[in-house]
Amino acid sequence: MVRSLKNPKKAKRKAKESKKGSSSLVPSIPIKVWQPGIDKLEDGEELQFDPSAYNYLQGFGIGWSCLSFDIIRDSLGLVRSEFPHTLYGVAGTQAEQASWNYIGVFKVSNIYGKKRDLVPSAIGDEDTDMESESSSEEGDDAGDGPAKPILQLHKVAHQGCINRIRSMSQKPHMCASWSDRGHVQVWNFSSQLNALAESEAKRSQGGNSIQRIAPLFKFDGHKDEGYAIDWNPVIPGRLVSGDCNRCIHLWEPSSESWIVHENPFVGHKASVEDLQWSPTEGDVFASCSVDGNVSIWDTRLGKTPAISIKAHDADVNVISWNRLVSCMIASGSDDGGFSIHDLRLVNEGGSVVAHFKYHKQPVTSIEWSPHEGSTLAVSSADNQLTIWDLSLEKDAEEEAEFKAKVKEQANAPEDLPPQLLFVHQGQKDLKELHWHQQIPGMIISTAADGFNILMPSNLETTLPSA
Repeated sequence: MVRSLKNPKKAKRKAKESKKGSSSLVPSIPIKVWQPGIDKLEDGEELQFDPSAYNYLQGFGIGWSCLSFDIIRDSLGLVRSEFPHTLYGVAGTQAEQASWNYIGVFKVSNIYGKKRDLVPSAIGDEDTDMESESSSEEGDDAGDGPAKPILQLHKVAHQGCINRIRSMSQKPHMCASWSDRGHVQVWNFSSQLNALAESEAKRSQGGNSIQRIAPLFKFDGHKDEGYAIDWNPVIPGRLVSGDCNRCIHLWEPSSESWIVHENPFVGHKASVEDLQWSPTEGDVFASCSVDGNVSIWDTRLGKTPAISIKAHDADVNVISWNRLVSCMIASGSDDGGFSIHDLRLVNEGGSVVAHFKYHKQPVTSIEWSPHEGSTLAVSSADNQLTIWDLSLEKDAEEEAEFKAKVKEQANAPEDLPPQLLFVHQGQKDLKELHWHQQIPGMIISTAADGFNILMPSNLETTLPSA
């Protein structure tokens, strides 16, 4: 159970900092491959990212550190593959004092990246909050350099730190937030999103003013704070929220408000850490807990689990229900391992069809790709974000060919799982990641030192184009 990100320091960072530790170690010639948890930096050495590994890589911040965020579905196209890109999001802060917190509704535009050009672009002014780190086809306003991404931000006051925040897919302007003060609130951010959509892009964050608006609904029925919350993808407005006191409450929409069931779903023996609705059945959701279990619930069958799976020997921090292969659920644990469960095998003695123990610290986030059913991304407290393709298998001939190519790299890893596609580093204390539902291959992640937007180049061949 590794969650807290109460950091009194703001998440301001220079672009140079966002590049450290992303892919390889470049102290001097020859280049070495950096092995997290094994290698150590010597005096004068620093980590540098390999520009050819990314179609796009960018860091930015919204002020205070952020434990949780969500990507907001927009109307710019269901599947977008052509640069430049624009994205919208909502994020909650972890400020030093409760009254300083806010929810940031943001827009990042002017995202120019590489298509097939693997030549890194020149590095510009390192003192800007946002800086393009990949080649572009368009120049900036002066016409003499790579186009720079633009961040626009509206801040909405929030009492207490935001443990988790989620946007409703059917009505993206509706967001639910979990406060460390023990209440769950629903917000309408339509005016903020409309203002971002209609405003001309400027190279600023829109000032430091914080708006004060009232939430649409507030639920104080939880007996403790919590982190688990999820909107139903099948029934608009239906919500579940879980707390550290083992209780899960069901929310039913009712005329622009909600009726929250007073009697909670109870089945776990310890804190409920995460919740996920089934992608296909509006009455079925999954939960995970510090008790090591993943449970499946059917709201039509009462307040106890329909299925309980002993998923890990340690706390289960996060789960993700595969929206393309609905029988698959991924779970991430406090011991650094993550597992893939096939619900069709529950009654046959075991649901685990794959287990990986690559990460050295607790898994903090896990999510299936919305565009490729065998691919998922994982973040960990070991400061790594990894991408996996479970359809890959070990090929002796390809492995021998690879080793021949890297024979000059003395410390090239030899025991990496064949399913491991990509390793991203450079962020400190990674907390949450999300794939962009409408931009194939794009991942956004948050950490103690800010956000990263990344598009690994080796995902290009497996993801569909518009």
